[in-house]
Amino acid sequence: MSLNKVPLIQIFASQQAQTLRDKLCATLRQLIVSGTLPQGERLPSSRLMAADLSLSRVTVEAAYTQLESEGYLVRNIGKGTFVAIALEPPRRVRKMAQPAPLALSSRGKKIVATGGCRDPLYPQAFAAGSPDLRVFPHDIWRRLTAQRLRSPETVMGYGDPQGLPELRQAVARYLAQSRGVRCAAEQVIILTSSQQALKMLAMLLCDVGEKICLEEPGYSGAFNAFVSAGAEISGLELDDRGAKIPDTGRAKLIYLTPSHQYPTGVTMSLSRRLQWLAYANKHDSWLIEDDYDSEFYYDEQPMPALQGLDDNGRVLYLGTFSKALFPSLRLAYLVVPPALVEPFCRMRSVMDGHSAQLMQAVTADFIIHGHFQAHLRLMRKLYASRRDLLLTQLAEKLGDRLRPQSHSGGLQLTVTLPGGGEERLTRAALNAGLILPRLSPLYQGAVREEGWLLGFSVLQRAEIINAVDKLARLF
Repeated sequence: MSLNKVPLIQIFASQQAQTLRDKLCATLRQLIVSGTLPQGERLPSSRLMAADLSLSRVTVEAAYTQLESEGYLVRNIGKGTFVAIALEPPRRVRKMAQPAPLALSSRGKKIVATGGCRDPLYPQAFAAGSPDLRVFPHDIWRRLTAQRLRSPETVMGYGDPQGLPELRQAVARYLAQSRGVRCAAEQVIILTSSQQALKMLAMLLCDVGEKICLEEPGYSGAFNAFVSAGAEISGLELDDRGAKIPDTGRAKLIYLTPSHQYPTGVTMSLSRRLQWLAYANKHDSWLIEDDYDSEFYYDEQPMPALQGLDDNGRVLYLGTFSKALFPSLRLAYLVVPPALVEPFCRMRSVMDGHSAQLMQAVTADFIIHGHFQAHLRLMRKLYASRRDLLLTQLAEKLGDRLRPQSHSGGLQLTVTLPGGGEERLTRAALNAGLILPRLSPLYQGAVREEGWLLGFSVLQRAEIINAVDKLARLF
């Protein structure tokens, strides 16, 4: 922790504010503005801060609450108090010799231009797509891990590039039962992430400059992966039945989220699915079906996977455990036709070899012993209640400002801003301690709708209410 006790006490003593609470508020503001306390820095607990400054804990709590309302701090139950913003004073810049420009490749420049993909390191409203790790069955996971470590030699060596056979078998059974996917364990490939899968698909199946189609708006992670592989990106228009078939031209790869379109939430109709399968068969194209959050449905069970309708082996089915279990698990799965298994395994062997053996083994046990399904049932109920609360709060406090889109499932709620102002309000929200993932950057064309993707799954009741209150004050 960068907060040093000596300068803290000195700065506190020098403040001229009338009350002790105001003196502490002024001290912490000064430390944040000066950059001594950077964004994300964890502050001492109110008990420790009170002891260091010889204050009452009530005074420290009052100061922390005041600074949270001003947007300087964000407080997370069970985690602590963190600096919410980054403010640095102007600095005198010394003239230095101009360095030579970086010699990035054309592809490297495109990768850097995407901005990358980064997620928040701790729960914060309204960061999208994060599971609530506070209710994860940690005791069960620890017990299963301990059991596997009783024979460590089985999980500490090199692994099969395709993945641990037990996990592939468990995934194949789960997908057949829950999503109607038709596959054998021999068709399942265990990967580190969906991003890795998308990059591998583009590199293995497309030459540089070949056309790949993405939904518009669509998942920026897929766009980044395909751009980094040197593909030419083309947008697919959406309607109330999902991504529309392009009128002309052929695409080698088409990326789709048919069960729960990202980010609009639209479900692709059966007739449109059949049209896409006919298109892929006619043009010798590959359909990537990203079933990224189909485990979390609230109003009705989602349609079976597109892959289950495919009789010609044109669909590549993709899923991940990052949202269903936890992000740092770093496990995803890809289902491919038998002829593609060996090429993918060889490519995996030259990229990173294989996923961690221990985590694969524990995940397999978690599924086989029924803990996975039990966990999903609990999360569906919990997340549904949080979605309902968020919808109610938005209707009561921002009903004339925001328009929710389809919300039958998922971990975030997409809302549009009929009056505009997305960029300005997003900046203001950050100063208030809110993260508002923007909707407009998910469009690649000139016509863009403004709005946000409001993540709710990781937020408890009081956090949702407080976050909507802050959001309403922005208007």
